[in-house]
Amino acid sequence: MSSKSEILTAIVGETESGKRLDQALSLLFAEYSRARLQQWIKSGRVTVESQWRRSKDKVYSGESIVMQVEPEVEVAWQPENIPLNIIYEDNDIIVINKPVGMVVHPAPGHESGTLCNALLYHVADAANLPRAGVVHRLDKDTSGIMVVAKTLTAHSLLVQRLQAREISREYIALVQGELTAGGTVDAAIGRHKVDRKRMAVLNEFDTSAKHAITHYRIKQRYHAYTLLDVKLETGRTHQIRVHMAHIQHPIVGDSVYGGRNRLPKNCSESLRQAVQNFKRQALHAFQLSLKHPVSDQAMSWQAPLADDIQQLLTELEVK
Repeated sequence: MSSKSEILTAIVGETESGKRLDQALSLLFAEYSRARLQQWIKSGRVTVESQWRRSKDKVYSGESIVMQVEPEVEVAWQPENIPLNIIYEDNDIIVINKPVGMVVHPAPGHESGTLCNALLYHVADAANLPRAGVVHRLDKDTSGIMVVAKTLTAHSLLVQRLQAREISREYIALVQGELTAGGTVDAAIGRHKVDRKRMAVLNEFDTSAKHAITHYRIKQRYHAYTLLDVKLETGRTHQIRVHMAHIQHPIVGDSVYGGRNRLPKNCSESLRQAVQNFKRQALHAFQLSLKHPVSDQAMSWQAPLADDIQQLLTELEVK
């Protein structure tokens, strides 16, 4: 192994118990492809209870897995000198306040100017990391806080902790209508049956549906609107947006799930213009809490509310 190789570890849980080694690794290290994992098993980089195993060998609950990983180029995106709003950074992680309008991953129509392009410029070994080190994503028009890994070890541990619901993410959302109390939305989410670009609440027995839980509490009431503190228990695509629309309180500005913004009766002309001109979902990732992937220290950060949402709230205060 080269001096740059890293050691990743995991304990087989009940979910992986009884499965083939390559299947278990796909669950434990979901950021890597099955083909890559099988290559590492074949080359002797993976041991179970200090013993080399074949891909087809089964593993069982409680067994310890050690995997030695050589950095390899994971992405072919181009680095770009794009300024980042960095809240915190050390040798293992970087915490960023993502602006409105920034796409996280390059994709058709957004091949450049993304967060990943910026990370490839800012972080020396980002090209050797899955998704340039991105652990979780935010929608293009959702602003706020994100954590990114700078090493394979940090990335693997953060992904595992995210899947185990050990990373806390809290949002601020302005929704349509006046809620009387906080609550929880427990409704499975999957791809919309007709419009595949959208997500939707599905029957929990639908095989394509994924369990999704969103907690919310009232932060501030306005005439015809409510500001919410929202906490994710799971992390499904568009989860908050879909769940808020599901309870008939869509996020202000969310044209995909909320339709046209509804205006209160007899509202001022300035409020009318402010609401009608707000062209993105009023959703901001406000707080992130986790244990550091190396030091295990409990850490928490906050990202100030985006200016456009703050301006809209100021307008609502004066009606």
